[in-house]
Amino acid sequence: MGNLSTPRSVRGLQTALHAKAKAEPGFRFYALYDKVYREDILAHAYAQCRSNQGAPGVDGQDFADVEAYGVGRWLGELALALREESYRPDPVRRVYIPKANGKLRPLGIPTLRDRVAMTAAMLVLEPIFEADLPPEQYAYRPGCSAQGAVVEVAGLLFRGYSDVVDADLSDYFGSIPHAELVKSVARRVVDRRVLHLIKMWLECPVEETDGRGRKTRTTQARDQRRGIPQGSPLSPLLANLYMRRFVLGWKRRGLDRSLGSRIVTYADDLVICCRRGRAEEARERMRELMGQLKLTVNEEKTRVCRVPEGTFDFLGHSFGRRYSPSTGAAYLGMWPSRKSIRHVVEALHALTDHTTTWQEATELVGKMNRTLRGWANYFRVGTVSKAYRAIDTYTAARLRRWLRKKHKVRRAGYAVYPPAYLYETLGLVRLTALERDPPRAKA
Repeated sequence: MGNLSTPRSVRGLQTALHAKAKAEPGFRFYALYDKVYREDILAHAYAQCRSNQGAPGVDGQDFADVEAYGVGRWLGELALALREESYRPDPVRRVYIPKANGKLRPLGIPTLRDRVAMTAAMLVLEPIFEADLPPEQYAYRPGCSAQGAVVEVAGLLFRGYSDVVDADLSDYFGSIPHAELVKSVARRVVDRRVLHLIKMWLECPVEETDGRGRKTRTTQARDQRRGIPQGSPLSPLLANLYMRRFVLGWKRRGLDRSLGSRIVTYADDLVICCRRGRAEEARERMRELMGQLKLTVNEEKTRVCRVPEGTFDFLGHSFGRRYSPSTGAAYLGMWPSRKSIRHVVEALHALTDHTTTWQEATELVGKMNRTLRGWANYFRVGTVSKAYRAIDTYTAARLRRWLRKKHKVRRAGYAVYPPAYLYETLGLVRLTALERDPPRAKA
């Protein structure tokens, strides 16, 4: 969350909670609620929400409104409501954001007041549960990243875990059962007021506005007693906590030993790498265990793959056999997936659309560079040369086309806008100048 430094008093509390949880795996925390409304915790929670920006919730209140009212006064009123246990969350505003496959992903936007309260709870709870999360889980954790998960999968493939269950869960966030999730929290936290807060947030009604501006409210989460809203500050922690049950269940049944298998998960993205010939059985056992956890495996998207003969995608990377362009030798590698390349191409296409020619060229190039650097920063592991060359070619062609439209130039763009102009005068980022391909293992 943001790049804020944590105040010393908050960090001291978090360190103490984490150390206690780590030292005593069976310890249960009784007195946490009063920490949630502590002045320094709420102030840091507000600062984190402020740095993340975010749209207003159902009440329309934004940060400018809070600052006009007085941040100290506003936080004081929230602290009082929490202390007196009169705090009640507002409905969550639901919006839909487009996914890569053309479908829409629902996103829940709590009010600013609720976001600050949830973030405060997360500041207190996260150090406790971080101590319990197994190393197979890479999402939303300090010191962990998607790149770390990708590198771990590559390492497993190199070490002979070459049969892979590429698993997909149907609506993981929306399927998590409340009763079992709260049990996972209560195994460590027995402060009834903290548990009550979490239950209230899980059961929040959802408000949607249709095309005509009409509002409708649904209580699906409360009625079905399942689902955590994506977009809530507490959702990543709760999602990790429930996936932990799967990872531990797998190990308790001895499936890591009997199937020669290793799990790597990032939120609801999951792969199981197995020794040769064990992936089909691993898929069956995963299906059984997910059923017991009341989660649904998406059978259409879940597949078994043997590397290097086959390829699979995980967290935007493809894994499988590649061939060296210089020697022709086969090697086992990972590279940006086609879908990931398509994403960045679509983003660059939108930036260089003919409707954007009103802006200065340097302003556009700044936006393109942010997109390119962000993409390259994510795909800094694996074999990137081919993808980088393709994106550089596309980017230069789109920028030339945009410049011709802007300046109404009819001649071919390459002659009018040579590489030196794009890269030196305008400062366009060239990905091939950044590339660092890793050492390779034979396939």
